[in-house]
Amino acid sequence: MKNIQNTLDRNPARLLVVGTVGAGKTELSKKLSGLLRAPHVEIDALHHGPDWSEIPADEFRSQLANALKGDSWVADGNYSVARDIAWASGRTLVWLDYPITLVMWRLLRRTLRQSLQRRELWNGNRETLLHHFFSRQSIFLRALQTHWLRRKTVPSALAQPEYSHLELVHLRSPEETERWLKSFAKSMNGAAHNA
Repeated sequence: MKNIQNTLDRNPARLLVVGTVGAGKTELSKKLSGLLRAPHVEIDALHHGPDWSEIPADEFRSQLANALKGDSWVADGNYSVARDIAWASGRTLVWLDYPITLVMWRLLRRTLRQSLQRRELWNGNRETLLHHFFSRQSIFLRALQTHWLRRKTVPSALAQPEYSHLELVHLRSPEETERWLKSFAKSMNGAAHNA
């Protein structure tokens, strides 16, 4: 677990939060965005058009590159089709690498809540129990398919020279994430006080 204050002192804050669907990427990103007073970019919102349609890859990549042009931002998402854009633009990679049992429990609670509340996520899209429990596009199936794969692809991608600039914050439990977030908030308050 790293304290990224030294990085923030030298460079603008550009944090990218990755992890299995349901781990809590967006929730953490919103908290970090608030602490930094930096824009939050939810990459899912750029990837999904109306009726859960996928935005064509070229258009998605262009929109993401545009969204990440600023000096400071916090983004969350895992799309390998645009990894070269997001990771090259970032300064810090925050990886929520939680146990699959915890992720599935969080995903179940989130899906039930959002389905019952009929809350719009992006572009008119709403989660439904039918879609996520009884289809091949199930978010639970995607979590199971990608969880262990991500444990291989994240370290191998970080080993590539084009991503050597990224500082990794590898968080393996919500408790570890809370401790890191408190440390981060404290360092932000200290930096603001000393400015």
